Amino acid sequence: MDSLERIRAHVAGQPVDRLPVQPLIMQFAARQAGIHYNDYVTDARRLAEAQMRMADDFGIDCLMTCSDPARELIDIAGDGSVEWADSGPAIVESRAALVDTSRLAHLRVPDPMAPGRMRERVESIAIMRAEAGPGASVVGWVEGPLALAAEMRGLSALMMDTYDDPAFLDDLFGFTSAVGMAFWKPQVEAGADTIGMSDAAASMMSAQHYERFVYPAQRRVVEDIKSRRPDVIVRIHMCGATDHLLSKMRDLPADVWELDYPVDLAHAREVLGPDRIILGNVSTVEEMLTGTPEEVHATAAECHRLCGPRHIVGTGCEVSPETPPENVRALVAYAHDHAPGHPSH
Repeated sequence: MDSLERIRAHVAGQPVDRLPVQPLIMQFAARQAGIHYNDYVTDARRLAEAQMRMADDFGIDCLMTCSDPARELIDIAGDGSVEWADSGPAIVESRAALVDTSRLAHLRVPDPMAPGRMRERVESIAIMRAEAGPGASVVGWVEGPLALAAEMRGLSALMMDTYDDPAFLDDLFGFTSAVGMAFWKPQVEAGADTIGMSDAAASMMSAQHYERFVYPAQRRVVEDIKSRRPDVIVRIHMCGATDHLLSKMRDLPADVWELDYPVDLAHAREVLGPDRIILGNVSTVEEMLTGTPEEVHATAAECHRLCGPRHIVGTGCEVSPETPPENVRALVAYAHDHAPGHPSH
């Protein structure tokens, strides 16, 4: 089976030859390819080539286009709130685009195909699809409504807005979900078979605020994808301990729930039910960065045991660029050696 056939069959509940393996790899890919990360995130070809090299050299079952938190932000509001470091663009909250909330009324959803950073992602996907071929699984990506809102407003201010200005947040989440709905389509048209959506700050919200503000906006994006292109796989990623959100997250019409390593997998499986696919949650620090290949392999086996057959081998979050390559190989080796229904003991 090729990677796309494998992931599509697995999502559909059909037999597969082995577990898919789809860790979140960005900076590690750039380092392995000898590319400075700022070049990786701003050059469509370099990003594509680094990801294709990862798949070829390590046997990973996807080409990943997630790269940094400022791709949509810069096209929406410019780079005035962004600082470029060696690890790519970072948001400076004191200069956030929406320090003045009245500015939101003057912002427009950008055209993803206009010259800019969103178009660069679409171009990366087109390169991957053309050069990796029809059998490759290409994962497009959109910032989740909360993630993009926090990048535009500043996380601390946004959290205060949940109490001080909920009407503004409704408008902001309406805008950020509209950006997601505009951005996924050209990525799929360019060749992405999967759309990932990350909402990194969700774990910091109460279950009540998640349900009130974030979940409806996430659902708008996911329903837009699934209603227009039911063949597209939707992958939900939320960093941190999201145990308290799972009972609502499970209502999203997504295909894959990528859970970070602080999440209790046994609890997650109980809440999500037996048929949802869980990706993760091997620790990117304890096992991948500082552990041994044997520890990585053992943790992957435990994740598989807890998740059961409806599982994709992967990490809880992004693989650190300093991760020993042999640990990535150990993670991949577990998937290559195991069918969904046969976890190691």
